[in-house]
Order: sequence, then structure tokens, then C-alpha cells
Amino acid sequence: MELRQIEYFCMVGKLNSFTRAAEQLHIAQPSITQAIRKLEQELGVQLFDRSKKRALLTAEGKAFWDRMELWLNDLAQAVQEVQDFKNLRKGTFKVGIPPMIEAYLFPEIFSSFKQQQPGLNLIAFEESSSLEAAVKLENNELDLAIIILPETSETLDSLVIVREQLVLCLHKEHWLAKRQAAKFEQLKNEQFILLKEGAYQHQIVISRCLRQNFMPNTIFSSNQIKTIKGLVANGLGISLLMEMVVRNDPAIIAIPLDEPIVFDIGLAWKKDQCLSTAAKAFVKFIEQRYTTTGAE
Repeated sequence: MELRQIEYFCMVGKLNSFTRAAEQLHIAQPSITQAIRKLEQELGVQLFDRSKKRALLTAEGKAFWDRMELWLNDLAQAVQEVQDFKNLRKGTFKVGIPPMIEAYLFPEIFSSFKQQQPGLNLIAFEESSSLEAAVKLENNELDLAIIILPETSETLDSLVIVREQLVLCLHKEHWLAKRQAAKFEQLKNEQFILLKEGAYQHQIVISRCLRQNFMPNTIFSSNQIKTIKGLVANGLGISLLMEMVVRNDPAIIAIPLDEPIVFDIGLAWKKDQCLSTAAKAFVKFIEQRYTTTGAE
């Protein structure tokens, strides 16, 4: 049984005429007649009553036609849906994003992408950290993630979006507020307000402090950036945050470190993963917008 046989049969059953069906399908009538006779032989029943001027469905033919007409409609819708995915009129993909990136980098990316591809549905999942998002990529729980990229990875492919650095965030009256740069050794007696332990920034701050032979006095940790900034602005402690988070913030003084902590933020996905057409479109968008012309 072939698809063309079903198409010919349904058209004859719809029009009650071999001649009109041939005209509608733009083929010779003998081709339709031969295809349907072969279909009847395969099924072992007569599908049309040919004793009258019109080709009328038999009881068996009507039962078969009802099913096949629905099947052809479903097939046409399935083909159209696939074409919609192919032509980027439809599609969904999941992107993991840590809080800081979600709040300060993602909105512009999301807005620009939706303007370019309004038919695609990007579902954003807030992850507690870049490390958590990377683990979910490896476990196939996410399609993509915008994270602080690891220096090397055997399991992830990536594209750099922007290069960032950590800056020391202080109250206006802090004794280091007027310095051009700060050293970690100067922070030994300070009270730290940090992101939670799973965050890359937390781990790198602890590592730098230990290099200076002290463990930071962390009085508060949170993944809520506004909370951390508010506590710093009120003079309750210091923090180290991405420069983009505190840029042009009048309530906080941000100064660089004499030994800069620089890292790349970018789009990551699991190596050798078969990405959907929609996810590939987002990868292409990031590549064209940020890597072709340089990170913004």
C-alpha cells in the first residue's frame, strides 16, 4: 500500500468520479484506475460501486475512506508542522541562566532574539549558578545555557558573548573607596557579602583569599544581587561582583583589583548533542551578533 494510492482513493471518494479526481490531481485517469484496482486487490474488498455513472463508495470503501481521510489530514498537518520548525515559524528550546546573567545580560539578548525570530519560544530557567547550569547541560536537562564559561571543557561547546571582570564593591565612605585599585591582602579584616557557595564568583574569591593566607569573614551570602548591592550600599560589608552589575550605580563604589579576575560569559551546549532547529537558530544568532563583530 502506497501513499499515492491512498491519495487517489480519497480524492475519488470525495468527488465520486475518477475523471474529476484525475483532473484535480493533474494525472491521467488510467493511472488512478490502476492504482485503486491494485489497492482493492491488496485489501481484498471492492471500494467503489462502478455500476452507475458515479463512483460511489461501498460500505467497506466508506469505512476505509473515513479513516484514510483523517489520516491524510493528520499527515498534512504533520508535514506542515515540520516545515514550520524548519522555516523557524515554530520551535521551543530551554536555556539555563544564573541570576546575575539573567538580570543584567539576558534581557537585551532575549529582546533582540525575539525581534529576529518571533515564532520561536525560548524558555528560560533560572539556575543557582553557572556550575549548576553546566551540569544540567551534561545531563540533557537543558538545550543551551548562558554561563561563565569554564577555561576548558571536554563535554561542552561554547561561544563567547562578553568578557567580564570582578570588581570590589564598597560603600562610599569605605577607606578603600578612593583607591585606583585594591589588593586582596587589603581585604583580610573586611566583612564579606558574597554569592552562595555554588557560584563561580564565590569560589574564586575564596581561592584568592586563601592565596593571601586568610579565610574571608563572610557575614551574608545570597543569590539575590539586589540584596547584596543593598547591603554594600548601606555599609554592612564588601562584595566582589561583575563589573556590569554595578556599572553606573551611584550607591556603590566599584574599583578594580590589582590582579584582575577576568572571565568569559558565553553560550554553552553539550558536545555532539543533536540540537533542534530552534536551538541552532539561537546559536547562530549569538554567533552572528557577538562573535562575528566582536563581543559587545
